[in-house]
Amino acid sequence: MKVFLYYIGKQRDANANAMAEEYVKRASRYANIEMREIQPARFEVWAKHPTATTILLDPEGKRLDSLKFANLVGNTEQKARDMVFVIGGAAGYPAGWREKAGLLLSLSTFTFPHEFARVMVAEQIYRAFTILRGHPYSK
Repeated sequence: MKVFLYYIGKQRDANANAMAEEYVKRASRYANIEMREIQPARFEVWAKHPTATTILLDPEGKRLDSLKFANLVGNTEQKARDMVFVIGGAAGYPAGWREKAGLLLSLSTFTFPHEFARVMVAEQIYRAFTILRGHPYSK
């Protein structure tokens, strides 16, 4: 299983980026994980990852607690599928992307800066793996 965390838009806050990278590093103990910026005009998520479970972060998406999120990760891992998470830019997603997503996922009813969203998603990915492996971090 590989996990891809893509985001649209430039990295602006070095501190937030460092926090996100720390969680990516921790999660890499459990799976191959990559985080990077994409430019939708030059990167077609579904062409690059045709069999992956693709999750777009969206304020109108489904809300999951950490245990349900861990179950989603675990089920995807059992199916030996990759997971792709995409965080939209300031203008959201290109036309048609939301409709193609396997899941629209909301982090909260609050609005967060995109840098915070990267940290939160990276941390939840790490938390999911620790829950699945019985690691005490998740408690």
